[in-house]
Amino acid sequence: MKFSYNWLQELIKEQLPEPKDLADLLSLHSFEVEGLDKIGKDFVFDIDITANRVSDCSCHIGIAQEIAAFLNLKLKKDFCEVKENNDLKVEDLVEINVIAKKMCQRYLARVIKAVKVGPSPDWLKQKLEVCGLQSINNIVDVANYVMLETGQPLHIFDLDKLADKKIIVRTAKQGEEIITLDGQKFILDKSILVIADSKNPVAIAGIKGGKEPEVSEKTKDIVLEAANFDVISIRNASQKLRLRTDASFRFEHGIDPNLTEQAIDRAVGLVQGLAGGEIARGTIDFLPQKTRAKKVKLDLEKVNALLGLKIPKKDCLRILKALDFKVVKDFGSKIEVMVPTKRLDISISEDLIEEIGRIYGYEKILAIPPKACLIPPKRNLTVFWAEFSRDNLKEAGLTEVYNYSFIGQELADIFLYKQEELAEIENPLSENQKYLAPSLLPNLLTNVLTNFRHFDEVRIFEIGKIFKREKAKTLEERNLTGLIASKTEKQGFYEFKGMLDNLLESMGIADVWYDEYQATPEQSKISIWDINRAAEIKIGGEEIGFLGEISPKILEQLKIKGRVTAFDIDFEKLQVLASEEHEYQLISPYPSAIRDLALLVPLRAKVVDVLNIINCAGGKLVRDVDLFDIYEGEGLPEGRKNFAFHIIYQAEDKTLKAEEIDEIHQRIISALEENSEWEVRR
Repeated sequence: MKFSYNWLQELIKEQLPEPKDLADLLSLHSFEVEGLDKIGKDFVFDIDITANRVSDCSCHIGIAQEIAAFLNLKLKKDFCEVKENNDLKVEDLVEINVIAKKMCQRYLARVIKAVKVGPSPDWLKQKLEVCGLQSINNIVDVANYVMLETGQPLHIFDLDKLADKKIIVRTAKQGEEIITLDGQKFILDKSILVIADSKNPVAIAGIKGGKEPEVSEKTKDIVLEAANFDVISIRNASQKLRLRTDASFRFEHGIDPNLTEQAIDRAVGLVQGLAGGEIARGTIDFLPQKTRAKKVKLDLEKVNALLGLKIPKKDCLRILKALDFKVVKDFGSKIEVMVPTKRLDISISEDLIEEIGRIYGYEKILAIPPKACLIPPKRNLTVFWAEFSRDNLKEAGLTEVYNYSFIGQELADIFLYKQEELAEIENPLSENQKYLAPSLLPNLLTNVLTNFRHFDEVRIFEIGKIFKREKAKTLEERNLTGLIASKTEKQGFYEFKGMLDNLLESMGIADVWYDEYQATPEQSKISIWDINRAAEIKIGGEEIGFLGEISPKILEQLKIKGRVTAFDIDFEKLQVLASEEHEYQLISPYPSAIRDLALLVPLRAKVVDVLNIINCAGGKLVRDVDLFDIYEGEGLPEGRKNFAFHIIYQAEDKTLKAEEIDEIHQRIISALEENSEWEVRR
């Protein structure tokens, strides 16, 4: 909202600080000043009035009172004197009838006869223009001026244009029409409050006046309206009509009903001073229930305790008085305060403490760190290792996904789950969410099918819960599952093996090895794995999961065209193994040596058998053996395949000589060739 610096200066007896300094002080104590511009010889403040203070600070008097309070200055109170004509009685000139009593808390009217409508004086035009309003004439300008000064919207009717000299406050009839002052046509309904004469609506109550009874150059007699309308009805009407005005903004946030009398007296005094006329004696005042001031008890010791600084009692009382609060009872450290009716935001003692604190100055509150024992929270290992695994796999190029923990009957049939293995939902949201998922793989493969529409390769993983039925009980577990799917013939087995090795090593888990996938003939028929391209992941002697390619039968039923390699790990077992204490082993300071070995074997030969022989024959000087290639096809005898290994030799107490390494390497070759079907390629 816009406020004039010169206008504020007129309302305060002492000299104000420079506009820039005043803007800073307002932002510090009251409301944020969003802009400061110079217009002619005046400065205009663009102040962001908070919603709870519109009732008292959407006007120059309200802002002036705030300034006077924090600068300890005095306000001027020089309102125009009203000179009534005792021969004219207002009730003889106009009739007021409030029908919609629940939507109108107060309706106050006065009449002035024989006014002279003309241009406004320069001082009035300038003040309106600084605040963003256009000058119309001296009568209309007074109504706008008083609204900007007091915060009370006013409206002025040409008395002669009101049918039967009547004003009726009622709800509109369904489909009733009105043309507003700016020429817009609105169709009304029964929920909208209107001001009407005996025939038609003449204003949309609290929002905008109508065209018919507007004040013009020919106007002689006028009716001034100062009313207070229901907050909700004005807001609803404004939104329904998509019509927002300065008046509706104020009524929507609530206005003190007692403000009407002050505002209308100010207005008739100004009109008489600028346009002459005879003010009829008295007012017509519809006021079904008088608004009385609230009383709030305040403990001054609580002020200091809540704000964290000692404010002398005299300063507390000064601040309250400056903000128009009255102390009606004083019991030493406790007082009873009467709250002015314009302060709709004050209802409890904490509200008063806030007022004292902001005017006294929040910047005076010292920043004292709290004294407390900071106890670090106990590490949640489940969360820690889950985050650790996520970070590791994301860095390896996988994308995490989140799926619902449900599958439908179609997926259950494809993966050949037995009915007794599945936990059925009593009231499933859909057929696709009929069972709790016994594995993360079905939904991950569904993700592959969806993403294959846009990508040739999918690399995803998920950490989630699975549910298994055992002995009529549902067991809940957490699994870590990932997959690489490709439309080409690209294999992901060894790539995934490398990722898993890196993950497990970074978790401090050693003794990881991959065993042949052991499946019974019955299991082979229903396995989701390709039994010829799968392995059990073991740590020590304990199986923690599987790594391998998904069965072509499963992929065919899911209509996935390509190869999918996956791993499926019991994350709870993994978490326990990662959390166990490990014995630290010194890294050998001596260099290692690498020798490669290629072995031609039958197709049925297993890598694990070869690794066992290499490790046994090499002894403790063989630090590690890596399988880096398996080849079948052109250039090899039929029914044969080639394994290629890196063998790493290293001693803990010395640098191995070439002769020692050759001797161990030859011992390994001899041990391998004891099998007549195996041939070390030289």
